[in-house]
Amino acid sequence: MADRVTIILHSGDMDKVYSALIIGNGALAMGMEASIYFTFWGLQRLQKGGLEKGPLSKMHFLGLGKWMIKQRMKKANVASLEKLMADFKELGGRVIACEMTMEIMGLRREDLREDWIDEYGAVGTYIREARESAITLFI
Repeated sequence: MADRVTIILHSGDMDKVYSALIIGNGALAMGMEASIYFTFWGLQRLQKGGLEKGPLSKMHFLGLGKWMIKQRMKKANVASLEKLMADFKELGGRVIACEMTMEIMGLRREDLREDWIDEYGAVGTYIREARESAITLFI
């Protein structure tokens, strides 16, 4: 088993995307390999211009809750999702886009940020990654 973390990002909620990228970056910073398998609503965040578009999972308040959280994060110097994704890629993190979800949701490769995506795959791709991982997470 490799010193690796594999994360399934099933949710497109802003706070959950933050969690996946923060954990992924933390693992990379500690010398581990990391991959995030974007599927269902998580995959929507890989659409061009879509990373910051997800709602807040709780206390959304018609968008006001998300605005409040973003203000608090800015005050606490928390990096943006764009910065976290850039760091993840720069540190060697792998992004896998679920092909089945693309088909179900009618997404084409040209709809996604292909510069972020290392591999397009199905459940077998995730299983291969997870089988070789010390840590697997579902977010």
